Amino acid sequence: MKNFCIKLSMLALCFVSCKKEVKTETETSKVADSIKTEEPIAEQPLDSAAQMKAWTEYATPGNPHKMMADETGTWNCDMTFWSEANGKPEKATSTANIKMILGGRYQEANYQGKMMGQPFEGKSTLAYNNASKEYTTTFIDNMGTGMVVATGTFDDKTKSIEFKGEMVNPVNGKKTPYREIYTIVDPTTRKMEMFDTKNGSEYKSMEIIMKKK
Repeated sequence: MKNFCIKLSMLALCFVSCKKEVKTETETSKVADSIKTEEPIAEQPLDSAAQMKAWTEYATPGNPHKMMADETGTWNCDMTFWSEANGKPEKATSTANIKMILGGRYQEANYQGKMMGQPFEGKSTLAYNNASKEYTTTFIDNMGTGMVVATGTFDDKTKSIEFKGEMVNPVNGKKTPYREIYTIVDPTTRKMEMFDTKNGSEYKSMEIIMKKK
């Protein structure tokens, strides 16, 4: 009887052990299945004709480029500066010569004038990316060694582009947010408003009223 009980106990232990192993294998399989990642679906390659069509559309100037070309010519610029919010305004004047380059795909503007009693020269470029549907502007001048780069989209209701980017503060070398609003006032008038950040607050640092000659 004792031997029978021992054998019965051994069978029970064996049964429980086998059941645990089966359960463990099943759970392990479920876990493995749950963490199995799906293979990414390969992007269907475009045929050569579709690729050529996409690149042709990307490279062909459209209505935004025509709007940029409408500004070709010489503009008188009345410039107002503020060094801080509610600060005393300073005035300056310059002349901008605007033209289209690279087959009418980009706009280039060259500025000349005086600022703080010193000769001032600046150059800007403007692009409209047919693929991303956004404008990009760049600006460099002889008052520094950096370049401002900003992007934005055109608002047909306000006839303006709000550009956003960054510029480096030469005092501390840190990047600060940069914002510009470029408004088409009428066929011969443009307004540029620049906003800088000081002590964590944004303020209007420059306004340029451009009149076409």
